[in-house]
Amino acid sequence: MNDFWTTILDFAQTTTTRVGKQLIQDFGKVQADQKADGSLVTQADKWADQEIRDAIASTFSGYGILSEESDQSFPGTEWCWVIDPLDGTTNFTRGIPLWTISLGLLYRGTPIFGYVYAPTLNQAFHGFWAGSSGLATPTGAFLNHHPIHTSIDNPSNNHFFNLCSRSTAAMKNGFPCKIRMLGVASYNFLTVATGATLGGIEATPKVWDLAGAWVIVQAAGGTWLSLKSEPFPLSPGEDYSDRSFPTLVVSRPELVPVFQPLLEGVKI
Repeated sequence: MNDFWTTILDFAQTTTTRVGKQLIQDFGKVQADQKADGSLVTQADKWADQEIRDAIASTFSGYGILSEESDQSFPGTEWCWVIDPLDGTTNFTRGIPLWTISLGLLYRGTPIFGYVYAPTLNQAFHGFWAGSSGLATPTGAFLNHHPIHTSIDNPSNNHFFNLCSRSTAAMKNGFPCKIRMLGVASYNFLTVATGATLGGIEATPKVWDLAGAWVIVQAAGGTWLSLKSEPFPLSPGEDYSDRSFPTLVVSRPELVPVFQPLLEGVKI
């Protein structure tokens, strides 16, 4: 891995570890306010957002920043970091130990590096996905620096599929897997990347929910299916605060026709 990518990975690891230590101190102890879209935000979200943005500005001169809690319009820069400083705020405020810090690095509007850290679980995911960028990137997806890959199993009642709270209409008799609901969009998809689940759906994820996991899932061999419109590449000047990108992720292409028809009743 050349110096540039080493710098990117080291930055993501160092920054999320530092921010995560403070968030663990606040975990389950802060009050939440409701935003205009109905989601929750805390002073911890805002603090983490500022810390990460300051770290980016001091390390990567000229890079853009797109964040859930502040800069929500894509600046159109060649390189841009996308931040979700605290994915799973409701879990965080209620004392449920499943929430993440998510970073994605975009090149010309499309993620090529993703890093998602779950502090309470001591799990750090990262991956590289060059796609059609033309860049020479490292390859692979990793959990705590160990390679991960999606499952090759067929669905059964001993396998899992993740829903979000807005996709419960998919729960029908005969659903081919056991269902789980985690409350964290990024982690929902990352369980597919590790092979723990065969698939997952998020009905209303935003760009910052997706950017890091988008890279890691595909680098791990997963299939990413946008159910409405493709999130990437982002459009310069576009405000992404009220745009959702319904998404189905499965462990391999053959499972798309298995699960997609079951989602017909889900409002997207």
